[in-house]
Amino acid sequence: MTTDQKDIAPLVSFRILFGLVMLYSAIRFVASGWIERLYIEPEFFFKFYGFEWVEPLGTVGMYAVFGVIALSALFIALGLFYRLAAIVFFLSFTYVELIDATNYLNHYYLVCLLAFILIFLPANASFSLDALRKPSIQCKTIPAWCINIIIFQLALVYTCAGIAKLNSDWLFHAMPLAIWLTEHQGFPVFGYFFQFKETAFFFSWVTAFYDLTIAWFLLNKKTRPFAYFMVLAFHILTGMLFNIGLFPLIMISSTLIFFSAEFHNKLLSFFGYKNESSYSYSFPKFNQKIFRPIFAAFVIVQLLVPFRHYLYEGDLMWTEEGYRFSWRVMLVEKNGMATFTVEDTETGRKEEVVNGKYLTQFQEKQMAIQPDFILQFAHFLKKEYEYKYNLKDPIVRVESHVALNGRISQRFIDPQINLAELENSFFKKEWLLSY
Repeated sequence: MTTDQKDIAPLVSFRILFGLVMLYSAIRFVASGWIERLYIEPEFFFKFYGFEWVEPLGTVGMYAVFGVIALSALFIALGLFYRLAAIVFFLSFTYVELIDATNYLNHYYLVCLLAFILIFLPANASFSLDALRKPSIQCKTIPAWCINIIIFQLALVYTCAGIAKLNSDWLFHAMPLAIWLTEHQGFPVFGYFFQFKETAFFFSWVTAFYDLTIAWFLLNKKTRPFAYFMVLAFHILTGMLFNIGLFPLIMISSTLIFFSAEFHNKLLSFFGYKNESSYSYSFPKFNQKIFRPIFAAFVIVQLLVPFRHYLYEGDLMWTEEGYRFSWRVMLVEKNGMATFTVEDTETGRKEEVVNGKYLTQFQEKQMAIQPDFILQFAHFLKKEYEYKYNLKDPIVRVESHVALNGRISQRFIDPQINLAELENSFFKKEWLLSY
């Protein structure tokens, strides 16, 4: 927690844009019918390890939660009861993301992290309804770390995404872009070129370079305008080509925080912003004692988690051990098939499970390629058959095949293993077959 001060304007812009984008996200979710599809229709939900207790609240409850998300996002943008709004948004948004792990997306994880950071920042200390209600909180400058912590988080996302692309599939086989681009030959202007493997190689190398360097170019005053133009071009193009939701809008709006206070003061002035305060915000000593360890731990965790996969043997893209929460954006094209059988230990009678009886089409697709989901579903089947058919300790096996980045499908899990006896953990999954 340094004593260096920065103009508050970049943080004000970030607060407003973050709140508005999240408000739009909540409205979009409701309007698209995704609440029913993702949180009401499924009979079974896949969980993150340690969060098996998180369950949806039913139709009325889930719509209420998204109403809370929308309202708290609006309050963040307005700077009204800001601290409470940031806490409520973080808790409600994170709760929704924990309900079903098949819905995990990197940018939703990023939203959770940014929302957590905003809880501790005085982003309402200017150009907010809170400052209008309580002029005493108005300030001109804030501790520099309040802006730098957001810049750090965004730079980490880009840099880790770039490091993740330094693999043979991406650089030397142009995979999976060689598959995806050929599906977009009808794209205006550039579509004709997507049929050529050379185009896939070009995009693979350019995007790797972009992710590795864009944060550093944004930090440099001389290269910043061109770098932001590249941010716009990159995210608009990927948003048009691929179904990646709000990720382009989140990154386009968030990376504006790299710009100078002068830029943000001019930007906000179009909306009537004028900060004549001479006050420099300072956190109370008690808060500093709390914030120091919190943010020190936060930074350490964010630096370590993306590289935890080095603790495991095997191909990360195959095993996916340490894959989530590591900013591996659009690196894999995986397709799988998982056929489960449940065996009565007393009679030896076997039954093949119809996955669609319990899972949505999207859930089944995600389950078939991710080992922890396969294990969770096997445990669910064990309980289901014990309860419905009075089987005692039924044996659950799976015939599973996965195709990775256009290669021939291979067996994923030992078909002789009784998955019902295995427990999920952070340790290596020895029951996965080598790639």
